[in-house]
Amino acid sequence: MKTVKDYIRTIADFPHEGILFRDVTSLFADPRGFRMAIDQMLHPWAGERIDKVIGLEARGFIIGGAIAHQLSKGFVPIRKKGKLPGQTISQAYKLEYGEAIMEIHEDALQPGERVLVVDDLLATGGTCEASIKLIERLGAEIVGCSFIVDLPELGGRKLLESLGMQVNVLCEFDGV
Repeated sequence: MKTVKDYIRTIADFPHEGILFRDVTSLFADPRGFRMAIDQMLHPWAGERIDKVIGLEARGFIIGGAIAHQLSKGFVPIRKKGKLPGQTISQAYKLEYGEAIMEIHEDALQPGERVLVVDDLLATGGTCEASIKLIERLGAEIVGCSFIVDLPELGGRKLLESLGMQVNVLCEFDGV
């Protein structure tokens, strides 16, 4: 029986030499694999009240849309700076070399709403940490964070758990 990991292809030397890129588009392209991933990403929160699903740019939009549809709930994107129209709030985070900024619409969440945060890959956790700060600034409660792939050597899961987050990952890959 295939697992989610079996649907994910690895592309060597992308986007830079020495990098093994874990490409989830091959998972998304297969209806069984995609359905399996969505079901497994939701499983830990069965029975929990979830008001909205938060997807992180960019592949988190694909996953988040499917999960929101499955739950019959709203979807909220968190995007890189300058990509959302209207009034936003921003949160900077560190990259390997430099800094980036994530944004959310200032009216996207209401205080007390319970949200599930989703993305395709957990590496250092910087993008998700910035997103958590944005969500908390709007007064929403994070039920948990769900990812398809974890790269444990980069420490993202440990970072998110140190922030008190419950983290679900479907598979892990060694290396970066």
